[in-house]
Amino acid sequence: MKRIHEFPIRFLGSMSAVGTLSAFLFFAASLTPSLMPRTWIVQGVLSGTCAATGYAIGVFIGWLWRYLELPWLKKYVLAERAVTLAVAIIVSVVFLWQAVGWQNSIRELWHLELLDTATPIRMAFVGAATFFLWFVLGRLFSLAASRVSDWLDRYVPRRISNVMGVVAAISIFWLLGQGVILRYALDAADASFQKADLLMETETVRPLGAMVTGSEQSFVSWDGLGRQGRFYVTSGPRSAAISDFWKREALDPIRVYVGLNNAETVEERASLALEELKRQGGFERSVLVVVAPTGTGWIDPAAMDTLEYLHKGDVASVALQYSYLTSWLSLLVEPENGLDAARALFHEVYSHWKTLPADQRPRLYLHGLSLGALNSQMATDIYDVVGQPFQGALWSGPPFRSERWNSVTRMRNPDSPAWLPSFRDGSVIRFSNQVTPPDGDFSPWGTIRFIYLQYASDPVVFFDPASFYREPQWLRGQRGPDVSPRFRWIPVITGLQLVFDMAIATSSPIGFGHVYAPADYIDAWISLTDPAQVDAATTARLKKALPASRYQ
Repeated sequence: MKRIHEFPIRFLGSMSAVGTLSAFLFFAASLTPSLMPRTWIVQGVLSGTCAATGYAIGVFIGWLWRYLELPWLKKYVLAERAVTLAVAIIVSVVFLWQAVGWQNSIRELWHLELLDTATPIRMAFVGAATFFLWFVLGRLFSLAASRVSDWLDRYVPRRISNVMGVVAAISIFWLLGQGVILRYALDAADASFQKADLLMETETVRPLGAMVTGSEQSFVSWDGLGRQGRFYVTSGPRSAAISDFWKREALDPIRVYVGLNNAETVEERASLALEELKRQGGFERSVLVVVAPTGTGWIDPAAMDTLEYLHKGDVASVALQYSYLTSWLSLLVEPENGLDAARALFHEVYSHWKTLPADQRPRLYLHGLSLGALNSQMATDIYDVVGQPFQGALWSGPPFRSERWNSVTRMRNPDSPAWLPSFRDGSVIRFSNQVTPPDGDFSPWGTIRFIYLQYASDPVVFFDPASFYREPQWLRGQRGPDVSPRFRWIPVITGLQLVFDMAIATSSPIGFGHVYAPADYIDAWISLTDPAQVDAATTARLKKALPASRYQ
């Protein structure tokens, strides 16, 4: 029993003074605002992770100081720790007191209910538990490195054995993480998402109309469509609703979708999609869109519904599922699947499209959200289509890894901000957000049009690995309309904050973060596709008819 009571004292006594100070400072800094508002649970996990990172950095600084044999105040250790703890507690309390105001600085811009408290006790408890888990993991890493180093001491010099011990510990943890824990978790996630994809919602009924994907007459089986595919082909506006808006006759939009279980290979699925598209008369419509879904196969209804209304239903769209996993998991473990699917589908559709008479074929566009935007951008090489170019693309929430988006952002006009660039004369590429539509002081559109729809508060777009050690361009100068003016770059901390922001990016209210609003899609589609008989009054009426609340 005595040993149990002594454990906390021994535990605290074994902790690094510099590491403890650094941990508290990192904990305090983690409370400052970033792009996304955070709940107390998310804030607790983030703060605990930041504290653990700060502790590790502090331990390293202390080790380096001693290794370089710099002066060390050994006889003042107890006093040093007492002062360190006092300062750390004061700083943390002050920052905790400011946390509500920092979070409300985002919530106010996003028109959310303001918080009365940051629930500091619950948040601190979660943070402490998270820190302890990381601390234990760090001690296990240190133990593994020292054991290997001690064993190697018999064969090699001490400093070499230390280095080899650290390398061995890194290898062990990497192999365990990648080969065992991560693979097991991903296999479990894949099985879970696959089961979810096969589920039949009671409200999703197999379509009776012959000209619908998944019907008895369709080339695409209903069972193979998967959950997202079944939802996509049976949802969306029909001719009656569109006619009611326009007060004139409209068409039923064509939605073609091929699921992972509809064919064995991506090439077979792309070929099947083309045949189904031809069967339904997709190439006889005025607008044809090749859609790249997100990782689970989901297609944003706010994007497609608005386009179909704008063109009175005279729209055909086609998509190919490539994964069961959420976008970030799909990007992590199977990044080539989405790209292969996007390229195969575009190749099939474009190859047939360009054989049709130019005055009789539909205008061809690409579209993708998030991971779909990343894959869609790489679906084709401009040199492959320069002879017969398609009409353009709308890419919303392009992930930070998008090479084309990165290149254009880097080469933006110097007087434009990184969160809403202007590119050359705007005749080929334009950017849009919830405040600024893509029509402005630009030269007239050229033959091909590209629009990026992005919110300044979207961490999926604006995460940058370099933000751990360098202030992002989009934080300099004028801020985006939905970014807190109290957001400040802090080395390491900002990088960790943005990682957590990405994880919760789709939890934002529509019109902010990584959730795109129908009103913003309407502005983008109008600029991209030039729908007939759409003036300012009609645009306002459509935005009212398709409110954000309908898609939340």
